[in-house]
Amino acid sequence: MRGWWQDLTDLVLPAECGGCGRPRTVLCPRCRAALMGDAPSRVRPDPEPPGLPVVHAAAPYEDQVRAALLAHKERGALMLAGPLGAALAGAVRAGLGPGGRADGAVDSDTPVLLVPVPSARWAVRARGHDPARRIALAAAAGLRRSGTSARVVAVLRQRRAVADQAGLNSRQRLDNLAGALEVAPGGGRLLAGAGRVVLVDDLMTTGASLAEAARALRAVLPEKDGFYGRVTPGTTGEGVRQAQMAGVGRAEAVREKRGAHSADDRVGAAVVAASPASFEINRN
Repeated sequence: MRGWWQDLTDLVLPAECGGCGRPRTVLCPRCRAALMGDAPSRVRPDPEPPGLPVVHAAAPYEDQVRAALLAHKERGALMLAGPLGAALAGAVRAGLGPGGRADGAVDSDTPVLLVPVPSARWAVRARGHDPARRIALAAAAGLRRSGTSARVVAVLRQRRAVADQAGLNSRQRLDNLAGALEVAPGGGRLLAGAGRVVLVDDLMTTGASLAEAARALRAVLPEKDGFYGRVTPGTTGEGVRQAQMAGVGRAEAVREKRGAHSADDRVGAAVVAASPASFEINRN
């Protein structure tokens, strides 16, 4: 009887902490503190890819946090989506500013849209789930409980196959992902009326995935003078390439950005974890 009861308990309770292996807990207090003990921070990779939106992360990708993310993503420890989603919600709030609003400019009744960065189809099939989407749903639920209107809109999709990113450097990742994502038909209507669009993912390493996802979103979002700046038909060569990679290139004209991280940019980004080095960069 004791063995039967033990097997049944294993089906409904976590066998071990996702961060350190402590038995009978989803995430022990020590590992939970590593994930959510500090305030989320602005993070920047070095080099910083063109078009990367402002990114906030909950914790450095190391030790218990790394173990928990890998347990959720690769080993199917789905109960970790709750605490990982709570950490992501904190990073989203940090990007929205005081009161859960983007620089005070987003009405509290206007929903914040969380857009997961899509995984490759083969990866979803191999894992049996989409980690970023699952964590995003948990984060949106947490934001709503705290009074911030939020919902998940999974509008991004891959338009072509990409190589496995493992082992690629930052330049190779940019080349691998350039033009790889697009907004699915009808996705633009789902994005209309959002006070803020926040790209979300479990992890940022070089920032290439977030930069490419931001480019795809900006291609369908209404243009705002504060972000796109002025039309410069004379821009050529490297200027055109950089503008297009940043998501500001259009067939009818090439627009010059006023800054890579303008306060008027409606696209932000939040992740559960980022490279420890990205927390140490503090450039104006």
